[in-house]
Amino acid sequence: MSPLLRRGAPRKEPSDHLVTLIGKPDCHLCDDARAVVARLAGELGFAWEEHDINQDEELYRKYWEQIPVTLVDGRQHDFWRVDERRLRTALGG
Repeated sequence: MSPLLRRGAPRKEPSDHLVTLIGKPDCHLCDDARAVVARLAGELGFAWEEHDINQDEELYRKYWEQIPVTLVDGRQHDFWRVDERRLRTALGG
């Protein structure tokens, strides 16, 4: 049996992922997280977006105690700090 059939779907490339950063203005942890995400995006080629919890009531209710929060492909990955090595691993880089 082929390794791909045994393990399921083929592994995604970093550029196949979307990272979402949820934070707010004037947040030093958000600034730190943004720097890590932007640097890795430049290196690995994934897309990323940022959302301000002050502009979205649902995000505020869900994440206000955890910001910054990072999502990978819509699923929560991390909060408070972005661990570069852990994010790189999640993205297959």
